Amino acid sequence: MDTEAQHTERDPSSPTDSSGTEEGSRSARVSDDSGHGPSWRRTGLVGGACVAFLLLLSHFVIQPFLIPSGSMEPTLQVGDRILVNKLAYRFGNEPARGDVVVFDGTGSFVDEQPRGNPVTGLLHDGAAALGLAEPDETDFVKRVVGVGGDRVVCCDKDGRLTVNGVPVQERYVMLGDQPSSVPFDIVVPQDRLWVMGDHRSQSSDSRDHLGSAGGGMVPVDKVVGRADWIAWPFGRWSTVPGTDAFHAVPAPPAGGHGTGAHG
Repeated sequence: MDTEAQHTERDPSSPTDSSGTEEGSRSARVSDDSGHGPSWRRTGLVGGACVAFLLLLSHFVIQPFLIPSGSMEPTLQVGDRILVNKLAYRFGNEPARGDVVVFDGTGSFVDEQPRGNPVTGLLHDGAAALGLAEPDETDFVKRVVGVGGDRVVCCDKDGRLTVNGVPVQERYVMLGDQPSSVPFDIVVPQDRLWVMGDHRSQSSDSRDHLGSAGGGMVPVDKVVGRADWIAWPFGRWSTVPGTDAFHAVPAPPAGGHGTGAHG
């Protein structure tokens, strides 16, 4: 009877010779289970490493950016997630007329805001950096219309915006919108940008800040990067359309413009 009981308890996969003891087979079984089972620690480490990599990528190379408003329609739609190329202006290049850029509007579009809860702020910044939350209220996406030295006027006798005296055919502007319902005549200071939304009637842009301290001009060093791709939704996956509207615009005169208000 004792022999029969010992036989039924023995691991069937163990050898029957003297080297395959009951204790050895049990040890082997426990080792196999722990080796092939799920490791939450390993999963957590891999997940944390992936998040850290994405945050570093977002901080230095490409940042997802959620479009929260219709100010850039039809080029960008509400809910689009664009990828902002943060290397576009890192190696001596500067924003050009026609570029769609994301910038920090602190000091030009909005006043300096008091700092809130640092923990919630950090969580929001992390989610925004991954394109999972709306961007900070100080971040904006607009199209560059004038660069340093340019004279930008709206509008000429035919209702067109002009840059350095040349009319611009802005085919990217929302159908039915005027180039601007607000007349202006400005000369962009060096190292600054004049920016406007494509949906002119729905865009709060440089025109709305003409009377502010910065005169509606965005410092070049406040530009986060260039919007190069629409990544989401999948049905709109594409590059952000370029424009040839400014190809005929000459460089500003070396001596500056004789007339026009300076921002």
